[in-house]
Amino acid sequence: MDSAPTPTAVREIADGYAFTGPALDLGAVLLDGTAYPDAQVRVPLAVLNRHGLVAGATGTGKTKTLQLIAEQLSAQGVPVFLADIKGDVSGIAAPGTPGERTATRAAEVGQQWTPRGCPVDFYSLGGQGTGIPIRATVTSFGPLLLAKVLDLNETQEASLSLVFHYADRKGLELYDLKDLTAVIGHLTSPEGKEELRTIGGLSAATAGVILRALTVLENEGAAAFFGEPEFDTAELLRTTADGQGVVSVLELPAVQDRPRLFSTFLMWLLADLYQELPEVGDLDRPKLVFFFDEAHLLFRGASKAFLEAITQTVRLIRSKGVGIFFVTQTPRDVPADVLAQLGNRVQHALRAFTPDDAKALKATVSTFPRSSYDLAAVLTSLGTGEAVITVLSEKGAPTPVAATRLRAPQSLMGPIEPGALQAAVDASPLTARYRDAIDRESAYEKLAARAPRPEAEPVEPPAPAPAQPAPRRAEPQGAGGLLGSLLNNPTVKSFARSAGKQLGQEISRSLFGTSKRRR
Repeated sequence: MDSAPTPTAVREIADGYAFTGPALDLGAVLLDGTAYPDAQVRVPLAVLNRHGLVAGATGTGKTKTLQLIAEQLSAQGVPVFLADIKGDVSGIAAPGTPGERTATRAAEVGQQWTPRGCPVDFYSLGGQGTGIPIRATVTSFGPLLLAKVLDLNETQEASLSLVFHYADRKGLELYDLKDLTAVIGHLTSPEGKEELRTIGGLSAATAGVILRALTVLENEGAAAFFGEPEFDTAELLRTTADGQGVVSVLELPAVQDRPRLFSTFLMWLLADLYQELPEVGDLDRPKLVFFFDEAHLLFRGASKAFLEAITQTVRLIRSKGVGIFFVTQTPRDVPADVLAQLGNRVQHALRAFTPDDAKALKATVSTFPRSSYDLAAVLTSLGTGEAVITVLSEKGAPTPVAATRLRAPQSLMGPIEPGALQAAVDASPLTARYRDAIDRESAYEKLAARAPRPEAEPVEPPAPAPAQPAPRRAEPQGAGGLLGSLLNNPTVKSFARSAGKQLGQEISRSLFGTSKRRR
């Protein structure tokens, strides 16, 4: 029996997705509950550096959409970064399990489904949980990102920036939290206050607030996230010998009770990539696609300076070949200036149970191009694994809005066994490089060495012999004796030259106050 003819409206939508270059297959056009497998919805590989948004209510299939996109990117040689908040994305490393539901979905959307896993590296923040530890030095993290983690107001954020400025000028390395605590303690001492006179001041009250916030952060176990060896974000750009993109999965279940921390760490990864990658313009495929899950946590309570830095990063990192997909519940979770830069949209179902839900629905509908759909009705009636999609065409123009039944991921839809996860971590060549924390000399040790020591009791000089004249001072004051010997010591001279070079050379900082590193 012949299938029913494809409606004209469906064909017109499908024509808008008939790209000539390489593309990712998302699903089939959906109209009045029926999917049309000959009307495919796709996204060109070349426009994935134009960023995107995956949104929808809890349980509507956002995670599976990420998995679907990520595994196709990997197959086409594009590395991917995913944050696994709940611990259910690790299955992307294993082939999927055939079943009736998968076969039915594949038939509905015209998919040739075969089980396939991806090459994956699993990471964890500071080694909390299963994964290769990702750490950042406090210096590299910068004052704006740290102020976000500490929930500081703008005045306190400015004071923290002053602390970083001072540490940079004085060559006091801030590797971990104890280094930062030591510098703040020094700047509130009489000696430190005197040094600060030329560049500003740090009130005792503000210092106290920052120190208490640091103590709380440390008591929560976050000290493990700051230190060395610092993670080199170039590791996220790796491909395998056979040309597949490596999928980097950051396992976060162990720290999901500290959402501000992990969302800010994700921003640090992006800021570091932005600083280190060269300008490449528009490529035929991105260097990396970065999925920023639970994006609302990043923007909630953010200062004006922080939001401006996020907006600038999103705007400029496109030319570095990096695409960012923000994943959240509604587009309202993302500031308008950022939302305006997200050219690719996958909107799963929304609920309208409350007046606030109704406002969110109306706001979401207003962000889509005009279409023949009643989007308010469609968005509240979509099933799991269905979404309203519009992307950028190869020419950069928005494609027609398409209600879509999405394809099924070919990798495992669920977590892999803990033993398999641990085995994958142990087998990674990166584990030996980042597993063990190190503690080099830094601000804490340098300031401790400066601490005044008790003076020795004075010793009575021997009386000069009567027959001898009093000794003549042959050198200016301070040039002889013990001090003169020290200043003429080659080792001390070498140290002084080194210190002189470092003194006043402030670390180059970019967006978010993060430091630029020499690889």
